[in-house]
Amino acid sequence: MPQKAVIALDLGGTRIKLGLVRGAHILASDELDARADLGLLARLPELTGRINALLQQASLSAADIAGVGIAVPGIVDTVNRKVLTINAKYSDAPQIDLVAWAQNTWGLPLCMENDTRAAMIGEWRHGQGKGYDNLVLMTLGTGIGTSAVIEGRVLRGKHFQAGILGGHVIIDRHGNRCNCGMVGCAEAQASTWTLESFVTSHPQYPVSVLSQEDKIDFKTIFQRAEAGDTLACIVRDECVDVWATCAYNLVQAYDPEVVILGGGVMASREFIIPRIQQQLDQNSWATWGKVAVVEAALINSAALLGVSDLVYNS
Repeated sequence: MPQKAVIALDLGGTRIKLGLVRGAHILASDELDARADLGLLARLPELTGRINALLQQASLSAADIAGVGIAVPGIVDTVNRKVLTINAKYSDAPQIDLVAWAQNTWGLPLCMENDTRAAMIGEWRHGQGKGYDNLVLMTLGTGIGTSAVIEGRVLRGKHFQAGILGGHVIIDRHGNRCNCGMVGCAEAQASTWTLESFVTSHPQYPVSVLSQEDKIDFKTIFQRAEAGDTLACIVRDECVDVWATCAYNLVQAYDPEVVILGGGVMASREFIIPRIQQQLDQNSWATWGKVAVVEAALINSAALLGVSDLVYNS
């Protein structure tokens, strides 16, 4: 009898990804705008319809499914399968009984996990982390997501926060106010949500080509820096230095063999990876050798594969 499939959801802040996963293979997938500001409850009917369409497309019924796995951009109680807290995305999620939704809709059990931790599990089992027992994942983009595996075990902690708040290590105690309430977090210094204010408040902004851009994102920053714009070079270098410092802190905390980098900014991998690798190579405490810095292999599917793995092993 073939292995049962898993219904997998990745609730991103910009896009929601859906998939039917069997083992390491995605049988069918779909993607839609998150509209996270509307909350999650209002999206459940559409998500249900989209998933049912995927089941029909793959000629599967609920009897062919092992369970439902959801990756959530927040702190998740993986034991009681509920969202504990979430930051400005799907703000009603902690009040929703998603276990009941999966049971009432398809008669299936449900597993939940933080999205970066789910992506790390996907990379660990099926991507760049395969074969390692100690690794760290950083996703760079809207925020900075992190997660870790130590001695072959996923790091979660007593309150489910362990490993996933690396974006909130303090880089500069005199820096920007973070959305978590602290000052100088790595995320507050170098992520998409803080990028525009960083650029527009800089003294070089009026004479920079960035002042003519309708949208300021990392793609634009790296392109304009490549073309030689002074402010774009300043912003690019500062952000990469913050990411490298954050990675260094994670290495000191978790002692990994490899640091996996994911997120949309990795389109500029040729610039980012060597700079972070150079910083980690300066770690005088790593007497065993050098931590490898690599790009994530499963950019669009890691979290889907990760939550599927949790369903299979629950």
